[in-house]
Amino acid sequence: MILKKKMIVGGTLIALAAGIALPQSAAALDAKQKEELGAFIKEYLLANPEIMLEVQEALTTKQRAQQQAAATAAIADNQSAIFNSAYDFTLGNPEGDVTIVEFFDYNCGYCKRALSDMDQILAKDKNIRFVLKEFPILGPDSLAAHKVSAAFRAIAPEKYGDFHRGLLGGEERATEETAIAVAASLGVTEAQLREKMEDDPHDAGVREAYTLANDLGITGTPSYVIGNEAVFGAVGSGELTKKVANMRQCGKTAC
Repeated sequence: MILKKKMIVGGTLIALAAGIALPQSAAALDAKQKEELGAFIKEYLLANPEIMLEVQEALTTKQRAQQQAAATAAIADNQSAIFNSAYDFTLGNPEGDVTIVEFFDYNCGYCKRALSDMDQILAKDKNIRFVLKEFPILGPDSLAAHKVSAAFRAIAPEKYGDFHRGLLGGEERATEETAIAVAASLGVTEAQLREKMEDDPHDAGVREAYTLANDLGITGTPSYVIGNEAVFGAVGSGELTKKVANMRQCGKTAC
């Protein structure tokens, strides 16, 4: 049976023949047929390179779906640690009907830009509970700044929101020194901080954040958890607000 040339792109299946019978299995092709088939595929792809973009897009979509499915399962298994950890701090309404959890690093440039997203949401929506989960992944400076932050929160929790905005919103790189300077500007001395850091280095909080991030598939900051969805990246206040509205409407981030 002689087949006409045929190209099917969509499950990355390419079935074609150029005036020759195409066997059922590629393994059944002889060397000459494999060479002709390979040459035709190469010629076609070079003439239509946009196909590779379609294939890459399909792969990315599939990987995102798999990532989100794994994150949804992890959220279900770790409700308390994600939404009500003793290591985290809550801004906004502690009894809010919708919770946004943000994983952040004090040296993350995207987190610095996303700080205004948080403030916009909190200013407009008085029924939001916003949980800050420190996730220091950008080197020793980030970890050191986090330890100062944890000590500050333990000493002066009522001022933590100001500390958070001061350190994350600063132009300098967050280090132990810059974190101590922000704390001092809010009335907590270096001596107080160092005493607290020695008594309670807060390593358990870091380990918990790392474990949760690993389970959720979080590899960068900022990342968020809203309802049963993990949101990766600085998506902006508009997108977060839309997900909050959907939570209130149908109990899911996408209705």
